[in-house]
Amino acid sequence: MTGVMPKPENSPSASDRRSAIVVGGGVIGTTTALALQRTGWAVTLIEGEETPRAASWGNAGHIATEQAEPIASPAMVRGFAKRLFWRGGALALPPREIATWLPFSLRLLKAARPANYERAHQALAGLLAQAMPAWQRHVAALGAPELLRPHGHVVLWETPKSAARGLASWQAADTGTARFRPLTEAELGDWRARIRSPIAGGIRFEGSGQIADPTRLAETATARFVADGGTRIVAHVETVGDGEVRLVDGRRLSADQVVVTAGVASAALLRPFGVKAPIIAERGYHLQTGPEVDWPADLPPVVFEDRSMIVTRFAGGMRAASIVEFARAEAKPDPAKWNRLRHHIAALGLPIGEDARPWMGARPTLPDYLPAIGRVPGATGLSYAFGHNHLGLTLAPITGELVAAMLSGNAMAGQLKPFELGRFG
Repeated sequence: MTGVMPKPENSPSASDRRSAIVVGGGVIGTTTALALQRTGWAVTLIEGEETPRAASWGNAGHIATEQAEPIASPAMVRGFAKRLFWRGGALALPPREIATWLPFSLRLLKAARPANYERAHQALAGLLAQAMPAWQRHVAALGAPELLRPHGHVVLWETPKSAARGLASWQAADTGTARFRPLTEAELGDWRARIRSPIAGGIRFEGSGQIADPTRLAETATARFVADGGTRIVAHVETVGDGEVRLVDGRRLSADQVVVTAGVASAALLRPFGVKAPIIAERGYHLQTGPEVDWPADLPPVVFEDRSMIVTRFAGGMRAASIVEFARAEAKPDPAKWNRLRHHIAALGLPIGEDARPWMGARPTLPDYLPAIGRVPGATGLSYAFGHNHLGLTLAPITGELVAAMLSGNAMAGQLKPFELGRFG
């Protein structure tokens, strides 16, 4: 970025400011640090890598306001077998990782019971209703409103049967603040001209959106944070405490508040406090071209629902993303997942060649597919925000705002109660 970012107006003097340490510099951590900073906190952000490569920056860039129904649902359980990777679906349960995914799956089944699911559904829908306005406030505060493209997305089906089934499913679904309509014949014609595989039907969502470029978002957010007086430290955290952090290199940092936003690593950091966070690394894969690609820059994200794949055109290239793989975060990537993506890309005739860059990252996922946002019981200076699964990008700004309100004593207890980790006992 070029130019000098102005300091926030009416910010308190350094001696008057409360201090916070945010542990984890993904999209949740970064937006939380910025939200705290905007409300008067002196913030230190700790990131484990100079150039973050976590799931926060490897996603499809989709602001998924339409996903108001948690994935842990009765419908998901009924359709589980059809989604398995070995049957052509996107759900991978590697046999070598059974000790990781089996306990998580049993908890997921419990969360998908009708009564549990309905409570989670109401909580998630309420949070998602605030997502797009929070994003608009966030990019405005960054001074980069062009980073948000609130122009919806498209869903396509390749057979008449899947088109009829898919349309009926969306018509019966709660899509929150997002709405959709069938594609016109002219719109279908445009997609058929771009896609090699037959396109039998499709819908266009309004009220959802995308980030213009995740890399630029990360760079812009970091630059704004530092320009506004934030301290960014690249280091690995060994332990967190009540108002303190110990780094692997032996340094100790203290603050009025510590917020753990470390994705799948958050559970281990909070375990000494007796906090139960049954999190799993839900790993996703993508392939991405460079910026020069034969695909219109103004096309919205497109979901090929028969293939469980989403394709997004960013300023920095075109990305095809898919796969839900339950495994340990540190397990080696499976090349078969990228090969599946290449098969879909070739079948659709997408301009993503063999030179596309492969990526794999771990979504931090809890069994009920709700995020974890709250305070650590018994601690006055320790809280958390993580576990946003497929909705980390979507919910990042509203999560940051809620954390800032919570730590300032302004958040309504009832609004955050469904997201507290106490729900897991």
